[in-house]
Amino acid sequence: MIERQTELKRRYHRKNKMAKLKAKLTTGGATGDARAAILARIKKLSPTWTEASLQPVAAVAPGEKAEKAEKAERPEPKRKAAPKPKPEKK
Repeated sequence: MIERQTELKRRYHRKNKMAKLKAKLTTGGATGDARAAILARIKKLSPTWTEASLQPVAAVAPGEKAEKAEKAERPEPKRKAAPKPKPEKK
């Protein structure tokens, strides 16, 4: 079980890191050497990634704000009905 938790932690961290790097790349603030550094870090995390696959990423940074938005969109779970009273035995 420990190995699985380690793998999941690594995967989630990599996913969050990729989202942050892609957001930096799309905001347009990175030019020249900084852009090349970001692309190198992305390639290191995901060698099969191509810049053509980059689609506009929401301006919201991954993490708290994105999670709050997802929670706000979810409907409340349905509640179970109260149990019926049992008939008395004679």
